[in-house]
Amino acid sequence: MQALDFPAYDFRLKNSENKSYIFDPIRKKFILLTPEEWVRQHVLQFLIKTKGYPASLINVEKEIKIYDTKKRYDIVIFNSDGSIFLIVECKRPKVAITQAVFDQIARYNLKLKASLLMVTNGLHHYYCAMDFEQERYHFLKEIPNYIIK
Repeated sequence: MQALDFPAYDFRLKNSENKSYIFDPIRKKFILLTPEEWVRQHVLQFLIKTKGYPASLINVEKEIKIYDTKKRYDIVIFNSDGSIFLIVECKRPKVAITQAVFDQIARYNLKLKASLLMVTNGLHHYYCAMDFEQERYHFLKEIPNYIIK
């Protein structure tokens, strides 16, 4: 798989029937290794090992309903009170991060009400803080490390 703009992490990989799989520590199972999954697993390791977020507060690939349409978010981090702190949208490295990608995560956030958003293709990362009063987001240089509240 392609090198990404994240620290080097150790992954559990396996091959079966000429397909590669990567172990997801949140879902606790091996997942087919696609370019998007490669990015998602790097983000999970970044959030857990680099930023210090507890795995117990992280959710991966869950379905949500938005305007009678079923969608799936990539990664969500919860606050300890159950509210949503961060939504992450992962794209494969060859997908450009465009306004359409930001529109996608903004639509998810209409329902989820996260404080922070992250969009990445593994090579380029964008972080945003929500301003719900102005119905906008503001770009950040990075997301904060986990702080026990």
